[in-house]
Amino acid sequence: MRRTRRKWFGGRYTPANALLAGAMALTIASLVFPAVKGLQFAAASGGAPTVATAFGPMTQADRDFVVQVRLAGLWEYPAGQLALAKGSTVAYRTMGRRMMDGHAALDALCKTVAAQLGITLPERAAPQADGFVAVLSAASGEDFDRKLAMILRAMDGQSLMSVAGVRATTQNTLVRQLAGQANAVFLAELDLLDQTGATGSIGSATSSPLP
Repeated sequence: MRRTRRKWFGGRYTPANALLAGAMALTIASLVFPAVKGLQFAAASGGAPTVATAFGPMTQADRDFVVQVRLAGLWEYPAGQLALAKGSTVAYRTMGRRMMDGHAALDALCKTVAAQLGITLPERAAPQADGFVAVLSAASGEDFDRKLAMILRAMDGQSLMSVAGVRATTQNTLVRQLAGQANAVFLAELDLLDQTGATGSIGSATSSPLP
């Protein structure tokens, strides 16, 4: 039975393309996986006392989640700006604009929630997230599209898992409201990414092609 070669990122597989895709995936993975661990740590953190508020009890996990939403916006909004400016297709540029709009609104709610709950928010993105922006800033054309797709699929997928955990456990109405809006923003981004036709992910970029 004849098997066809698998195409990578819109072109034919060649050893050179395999090496390039693998190197790109490893570079992005070295940034994504520490950030993913950070999200998982925040979602599982504990030890600090639960505080009574006018909006319900606030746990350490609630505090961590509000901070993580802020940290996500600090790199995803600039990533949206880059997509709007550098995306190689209308679909990618449209996604960039929607990312900016979504995270601007989410960040505004995050600041409101933090102020009402007495949570101090970071002003700078995490180092790994700065790495995402640096990778995207250095890319252009279809290379930019591929890297943006790989990063967003990994990070938004993990963010949605954190959101689900918070929505299932929090007893704080403000945190629940923030989680609901964050869920909508991350899901919308993945839907928009699907509309671009992007198929690349960290796992697929390093998988072996059919002979």
